[in-house]
Amino acid sequence: QVQVAESGGGLVQAGGSLRLSCAPAGSGFTVFRISTVNWYRQAPGKQRELGELVAGIDRFGSTNYVDSVKGRFTISRDGTKNMVYLQMNSLKPEDTAVYYCQQRGVLEDLWGQGTQVTVSS
Repeated sequence: QVQVAESGGGLVQAGGSLRLSCAPAGSGFTVFRISTVNWYRQAPGKQRELGELVAGIDRFGSTNYVDSVKGRFTISRDGTKNMVYLQMNSLKPEDTAVYYCQQRGVLEDLWGQGTQVTVSS
């Protein structure tokens, strides 16, 4: 069962840009706009449990980023559309991964199925 839905992945050359989108799709729909939402990524050959927290945004709009993407990636949310976005610029081959959206919950975290981002050199 899809709990959040990611979209926007694809194949891009190094230096290019992509925008990922995350939309609520399950039981957390009504609280999505006040939930902390994170983007994780799982590099090829790595287990999902070892995925890297890339960026996050809380209900107040405060954001955080892993050092490797600071200045290149921007996380934002649109309360009207009930969406969270991850704008990725100046992409590098090492950004290649499956990107997952996570909606933090009080009792459980909700995850999507991921979207593949491939950056060619």
